[in-house]
Amino acid sequence: MTAAEQGLARGVLATLWLGTAAVSLIGLDGQSAALLQRAGVPAGHLADAIVWAGSLLDLALGLLLWLRPGRASAWLAMAGMALMTAAATLLLPSLWLDPLGPLLKNLPVALLLWLLARSYR
Repeated sequence: MTAAEQGLARGVLATLWLGTAAVSLIGLDGQSAALLQRAGVPAGHLADAIVWAGSLLDLALGLLLWLRPGRASAWLAMAGMALMTAAATLLLPSLWLDPLGPLLKNLPVALLLWLLARSYR
């Protein structure tokens, strides 16, 4: 992967995480809360805390990829994505069958992160 390709991959992934953080917080009482309710988490402080925690993790991963390029940031992003994917799978495994791919999209994201991590020497 060339330096330009690394920059493009990092930019796309950082945008994904920063955008997800923003959308999750904007929709605090919207889709994120509805998904948690479907998983059996009642609306309230716990649901809000889960949304905030996920959003802050998204924000941290986006900033890490953007501001600290390197193998470590790519692997940390992979670990964060795997953690969130595992949590979502436990709470709502049906998300794997959603035609818009809220979890399925993580497969190409994982591949891009792996390629990015391998490209740093």
